[in-house]
Amino acid sequence: MTDRIVPGAERALKRRVSVRMMVSNSLTMAYRNLLLIRRTPQQLFDVTIQPILFTAMFTFLFGGAISGSTQEYLPIIIPGILVMSGLTACITTGVQLREDMDKGVFYRFKSMPIARISSLTGPLIADIIRYGIATVLTFVMGYLLGFRWAGVDDAVIAGLLVMFAAWCISWIFALLGVVAKTAQVVSGISNAVLFPLTFLSNAFVPTNTLPGWLQDFVRVNPVTYIVSAVRQLLTQGTIGYDFWLSLLGSVAIVVVFAPLTLLAYTRKT
Repeated sequence: MTDRIVPGAERALKRRVSVRMMVSNSLTMAYRNLLLIRRTPQQLFDVTIQPILFTAMFTFLFGGAISGSTQEYLPIIIPGILVMSGLTACITTGVQLREDMDKGVFYRFKSMPIARISSLTGPLIADIIRYGIATVLTFVMGYLLGFRWAGVDDAVIAGLLVMFAAWCISWIFALLGVVAKTAQVVSGISNAVLFPLTFLSNAFVPTNTLPGWLQDFVRVNPVTYIVSAVRQLLTQGTIGYDFWLSLLGSVAIVVVFAPLTLLAYTRKT
């Protein structure tokens, strides 16, 4: 007698196969992006040179003026540079996505027997490596300058928080990369939005030194909460309200922007 698969079990099996295929294809696309980085290492400029340059520049330029010495300024600037490096690396996600779409690469992927969204999710997975490089280099630079965090486990948690927040926020720039006309537009809009949010936060100066009207903006700036969470972990070794709020806000970004990005992407390709 011929075995038959009931309709419900057949649908469940197809879902498992499709999910397995999507994960496998996404990891393959992530590997493709890593190969592209190996062939053109200049793509890592923003996560290698920038953290080192900004850490040294801000520390020696503003350390004495803001905190009286560079050593006193390090607990302020290192968490700020960690967050800034991770967030600015997100811009490249949207720019590279737009460039690939302009070159017609995604239309070639469309004709292949692969999960359609893997060409979008793959680069987002590969970018986690970029966030990790920026985070590690900032920690190394801070250590060389004399910064000592509360504990190794606290530094690891802080680094993972930055990487997770950066990955979640990258969905916003991925959406911009899909809907924008050119890579230059993606880069211009991304910088115009992200840099004010980064600099008008508590990343580089204590909030109480700012004018009153600016303090109000800093307190509602989402970047402030990420910086505060990282700073508390590195200097006090504790997890506070800002940490959980940062996690919740990051998850909320994915919940909102991931479906929008996937919808816009499927319509474009």
